[in-house]
Amino acid sequence: MQFVYRFEIHPIHEQEQKLFYILKLCRKLYNHALNERKTAYKESGQGLTYCQQQNALPIFVEANPEYKKVHSQVLQDVLHRLDFAFQRYFAKEAGYPRFKNRDHYRSFTYPQVDAVKKTFSQPGFIFLSKIGFVKIKAHREFPAGSVSRVNVKYHGGKWYVNLTAEIPETKPVPVYKNVVGIDMGLSHFAALSDGTIVDPPKYFRQSEKKLARAQRRLSRKKKGSNNRGKAKEKVAKIHAKIANQRKDFLHKTSAAIVKQFDVVVMEDLRVKNMVRNHRLAKSIYDAGWGQFQKYVGYKCQRYGKVFVLVDPKGTSQTCLCGENVPKDLSIRIHECPACGLVMDRDLVSAKLILERGLEKIARV
Repeated sequence: MQFVYRFEIHPIHEQEQKLFYILKLCRKLYNHALNERKTAYKESGQGLTYCQQQNALPIFVEANPEYKKVHSQVLQDVLHRLDFAFQRYFAKEAGYPRFKNRDHYRSFTYPQVDAVKKTFSQPGFIFLSKIGFVKIKAHREFPAGSVSRVNVKYHGGKWYVNLTAEIPETKPVPVYKNVVGIDMGLSHFAALSDGTIVDPPKYFRQSEKKLARAQRRLSRKKKGSNNRGKAKEKVAKIHAKIANQRKDFLHKTSAAIVKQFDVVVMEDLRVKNMVRNHRLAKSIYDAGWGQFQKYVGYKCQRYGKVFVLVDPKGTSQTCLCGENVPKDLSIRIHECPACGLVMDRDLVSAKLILERGLEKIARV
């Protein structure tokens, strides 16, 4: 399985200027390639393919000598990125590819770094072609020999590298000692079937006023001015901090659950459909339900645990005895008229989710 390690890097001033310059050239190439595809389709009724644009890349570089300062594979990956955007468009998974400005093109990729032996030859540094050895803050161990891809990203005023490595998959243990069902909620971030309650951190809500002030200041700045650029960076830094806080919480919570339990059962939630309710959308996004489910899933796969998704239909409206107990979101206590069970509704849902998960495993 592929695993991505994200680390912050600290380029010196000269290296940072090179990084920004490479980003600029990659963005210009992306827009040039997109314009080529649009023009070709208007003139001939047929679009260009990735292979056609890749074959023309050496001619483009000769005509634009500044692109010799960028690694050839980085330029090829730009064309891959555009081609993938068109694939998603034709598959009706996204809209038509758009031209990128500097705020929407913040990363570039070295797709085959495993062939560069000196990538991690200096402890505490990572070698990036055309840039040199850049200081890396590796806060945890990673398999340097298995890293096949390096993505360099500028986000929230900081530089990061995303290292993609191939990790051997651990087979699940056939004996399940500890099992748990997880119900996601808003009053509680998560309720576990063993009675554990995880409270929501609400990082966006905590920074909402600070973010609103920064956005108001941004709206008053003149478009195209340096002050507007500085104000935009401040807004981006606040968003980045909120995202990093949320990721840190989700990673630590998911890791603790996966390490404790052998089987983890969750609802197969359709978050995109749920956020159509505008009263709940902000809280759902702030909780990060979709991210949490992904984190639990790949951690289970990595550590040889069993991860099961079950149908969420009726988990909040059904009792453990099978009786239908309808209630709206304002009612937080489950009271069953049939069996007399009185319990927190989220805990009842978690236990019901676990039952469905175990039944699903038994049928396999």
